[in-house]
Amino acid sequence: MRSVTILLLLASSIWATSSVLAQSRPQPDDLVPLPDLPDPPSEEDIPLPDLGLDPSLEPEITIREGEEETIEEYRINGQLYMIKITPRIGKPYYLLNRRGTVGGPHRGDMMESDVSVPMWEIYRF
Repeated sequence: MRSVTILLLLASSIWATSSVLAQSRPQPDDLVPLPDLPDPPSEEDIPLPDLGLDPSLEPEITIREGEEETIEEYRINGQLYMIKITPRIGKPYYLLNRRGTVGGPHRGDMMESDVSVPMWEIYRF
């Protein structure tokens, strides 16, 4: 225990001496000061990139509220592709338009029937 204390005192004295010696050294004469940094640009000066998004691809949502349920209809280019039904009691469920051209195919497209089976959301992340 005593040897550890002596080692710590020795190490701290060497560190203190080296920092004092480093400060007492003369500075070279050929030092050049660093230039000042320009002010950062404001948000108005930064141009926003054009992402090329077509505003017609934004879904149009029509919400109809009833006493027992709320119905949300989702359309792209005027074509209905999905309906979300939120009952007053219970979980919301979805009906998809499988005959439409909007959106990609899903597993229900392989069935011969035109009946859209309700789908519930299992997990959202």
